[in-house]
Amino acid sequence: MQLPNPPRSPRSNRERTEATRHALLEAARPLFVGKGYGDTSTPEVSVAAGTTRGALYHHFVDKRDLFRHVLQREAEAVRNDIIAATPAGLSAHEALIAGGEAYLQAMAVPGRTRLLLLEGPAVLGLAEIAAIDESNAAETLHAGLAAAIGRDEEVSIDALSKLLSAAFDRAALEIDAGGDPEVVKAAMLWLVQRTLGKGDKTVRKR
Repeated sequence: MQLPNPPRSPRSNRERTEATRHALLEAARPLFVGKGYGDTSTPEVSVAAGTTRGALYHHFVDKRDLFRHVLQREAEAVRNDIIAATPAGLSAHEALIAGGEAYLQAMAVPGRTRLLLLEGPAVLGLAEIAAIDESNAAETLHAGLAAAIGRDEEVSIDALSKLLSAAFDRAALEIDAGGDPEVVKAAMLWLVQRTLGKGDKTVRKR
């Protein structure tokens, strides 16, 4: 005799909370990308997420807070892609090149450049968006430069990291604006090679 399947355990409050939060973030992203922050309303996000406006304000203080969390997820995704592309077996120089390529590829995800490099600074301000970056992609770049160059050189790793980070962001913007991805990537990695004082053996002219 076949016993009936046991009833499924109801989802815990925590699981329901996480599911609602995830749905709101997933619904908000395409709206912020497609319409921009200013033209996106919280009722729109709630409807797209299949929940209530009250639920949105239970999870996020306001629209700006929701936007901040969307950007945080995007920045973490970029960081994760960089880490995945730089396994422990690579040399410090190889890791910088691989990480740079991974950054540009990660930023090519539709809407990501607009969110992190255009809308983000305009809505959150330069200081807040810099803090998000510094705990994600910029942190990996800083660590990579410190490993490749060392801390006894006559250059500030902090300053160099910020300058190269700005160059990578500009490269991502150039690609997003329609520039040839391969040409831009080759130029950016050429710059990294020259910064490391290495011959152009990794980056081939295209």
